[in-house]
Formats: sequence, C-alpha cells, structure tokens
Amino acid sequence: MNRSRIVTAVAALGIVASGLWYYQRADAHSVTSFRYATIARGDLESTVTSTGTLSAVRTVQVGTQVSGQVSALYVDFNDKVSKGQLLARIDPVLQQQAVAEAEAAVDRSRAQLQLAQADYERNKPLFEERMISGSEWDVVEANWVVATSNLKSSQINAEKARQNLAYTSIYAPIAGVIVSRAVDLGQTVAASMSTPELFRIAEDLTEMQILASVDESDIGKIATGQPVSFTVAAFASRSFTGEVQQVRLLSATTDNVVNYTVVISVSNVDGKLLPGMTATVKFQTAAVSDVLTVPNSALRFTPTAEMLGADSLPHTATRDSSERRISSPDSSAVPDRTRRAAGATGGSGGAASTGRVRDAAGTMSTLWVMDSLGSITPVQVRTGLTDGQRTEITGRTLAEGMRVVIGVLSAGSGTQSTTSSNPFQQQTQSGGASRSPGGF
Repeated sequence: MNRSRIVTAVAALGIVASGLWYYQRADAHSVTSFRYATIARGDLESTVTSTGTLSAVRTVQVGTQVSGQVSALYVDFNDKVSKGQLLARIDPVLQQQAVAEAEAAVDRSRAQLQLAQADYERNKPLFEERMISGSEWDVVEANWVVATSNLKSSQINAEKARQNLAYTSIYAPIAGVIVSRAVDLGQTVAASMSTPELFRIAEDLTEMQILASVDESDIGKIATGQPVSFTVAAFASRSFTGEVQQVRLLSATTDNVVNYTVVISVSNVDGKLLPGMTATVKFQTAAVSDVLTVPNSALRFTPTAEMLGADSLPHTATRDSSERRISSPDSSAVPDRTRRAAGATGGSGGAASTGRVRDAAGTMSTLWVMDSLGSITPVQVRTGLTDGQRTEITGRTLAEGMRVVIGVLSAGSGTQSTTSSNPFQQQTQSGGASRSPGGF
C-alpha cells in the first residue's frame, strides 16, 4: 500500500517537472531582447586614410665631376652646412699635372703663332708686288690661320684643366643638413661614366613633405588646401597636422590598383619628424559640428513582423535596463500595415535591409525608436555625414537622448545578435552581459 503511494507520488513529481521544463523552454524561445543606443549630439568628420613617406622638401645629391682618391673629408652625417662650404677634397695631383701640360701647350701654340705671324707679315708685301706666286702665299696664309686656331684651342684646354682642378674641391651647393655620406677617406671615385654621389644634403628639415599614395576611388575627394592629420610610429600617441599641397597627375599601378601621389606640406619646427618615416595619413574631406548622431548599426536594423507583433504586448524588464524582453505571439496577429512598415523579414536578429531611400534632399532611412509607452516605432530620418561608426541624422521628431534599437539578443540565450552584415563588427560571447546603451 505505502509502496504504491510512493510510486504514484514519484510519477506525479516527474510529470510536474517535465511540464515546468517544457514551459520554461517554450517561454525562452518566445522572448526577444532588444539592444538600444541613444541619439547623441556631437561633431563628425569624414576622412580618407592613406600612408606615405616623410622627406625633405628639397634634397640635393652632391657628386664629383673628376675621378680620383678622396684625400680629405670635412663633414659627416647630420652636420649642418652653409652654401659654398668645403665638404671634401679629391687628390689634386693628376689634375695639377694636366693643368701644367695644358699651359705648356699654350706656350707652344703661342710660339708657333708668332712664327707664322712673322712669316705672314714678311711675305705679304712680296705677294702684293708679284714677287711670289699665289700658291706660295696661300701656304703662308694657311699656316698663320692654323697657328691662330691652335693657340685658341690650347687656351681652351688649359681652362678646362684648371676647371677640373677646381672640381677636386667639393663645395655645398645649398645650405642644409648632411643626411647621407657615401664615401670614406682614401676611397677612389670614378666619374668616367656617371657622377658618383658623395653626399646628400636636405635643404631645410623645419619644413618637410609627405608623399602619400591615394587610391583612385578616393582621389576625387582630395583637393589642394585640405587639412591633414597623421601619425608616425616613433610618436604613436601624438597627432601631427599638415595640408595638401599638390595632387600629382601621374598615376602608378600596383597589384592592379591605380594610385596617385599626393604631396602634403608639414611643419617640423621641433625637429621630431625625420626623413624616411612612414606616416599614416588622414585627409579630412568633410566635417560637421553640433549635430545629432546615431551608431550606424541603428540605421542597419530592420525588425521582422514577429518582432513588431511582440512589441504590442506587455513586457518584462531584464537584468540590464538597456534591454527588454518581449513575448512573441504568432505572426498572423500582426496587422498588414505593420508588416509593410517592418520591410523584409529576417531571422532572430532582424532583416539585413537598411530601408534607405534616396530623395531629392539626401538619403532617407528608418530608425526604430522607443516611444513613451515602451514600444518601438519607426521614425523616418535624413542621414548626412558619416565617419564609419556614427552618422549624422535630421528629423522633426528627433531629440538628443532618444533611445533607438541597434540590434537584438537571441531569444532566451543571452547571446548577442545584430543586424549588421559587417563581418568585422565585434560580437559578444554567449552568456555574456549586454553592452552599454551607447555601444556599437
């Protein structure tokens, strides 16, 4: 008797437990949690990002026009030099010998000219009196002309030799800083085929430039005079500024991508920037201030018809005040006009459609806003500038602090699900707490 009662009681408890488990499971699948952000007022700017290399505005390569051994060096790396300062000297012995030989040739040519001149003056009256033949006079006259030309040629060669001797002293063509020294003392340089580089001088490192490579899809947004901000790895926490000076017309194709070079002028009064540094550049293409903004995920969110139907029923608050759970009834109870407002249906995270429509004044989009009754309603807004994370919005019913839907949590699991199709958007792990209302 007692044994049968015990068996009956255990069976009843099992039935009750099974019922509670099934009820909780069904309730979990019928609950949807929305995620919210607030409309905030602030500033936005649109930018184009690129990379480039810092360099001096003017850099001069100093070479040598004569061959020989480097006999003296008077400057080194990072030395500041003035225009006309002596930098190095090539061994002048060979050039001095060439000058002496050229001067000797001049003396020889001058002596020959004197002889030819005397012969010319002596035979001229004889030719006029018909005492010598015309052929003899032609020889005398030709010798005088040749001697005159030889003297001029030897004088030119002597001047050339003296100039080459002067080239053995290397002077700075501009004032600046030695950024490169390519030779050492005692090294032999050969200038027979091309001019070898000895030094490289940067004219003025207080004014520098960035040569940035911009993709053809963005080059139309770049114009002379645009403000630029950039960072370098050496000072990662500091932002430097510059200005677009030139957009060069010549393009370069790299990996089937057409790029254009943009020249950016940069002030470097404190000398922190060095030639060759890689700069990460942001071109400011547009900016607005003191406007209403929302996260871009709010503009991408479109609820399903089931979500809108659920929103008309009473709801219970979740642990986080930024979320609420809504019981989801059968979708057949949702009115047709509500279905049309919802747009295309999707999964538990809502449809992926943005609901944007282009009108004459700009781009129209739909935000889903929590009203005073705790329900979500669609609001048509006109979007403006975006920085990739937040977008400017305008509308007659909008106000700072209004709560807008930016996504949902999967029903009953606490797992975050958003309507964003961006594969790079960060996702919260299963079982974790929801983000703050202002998160993305």
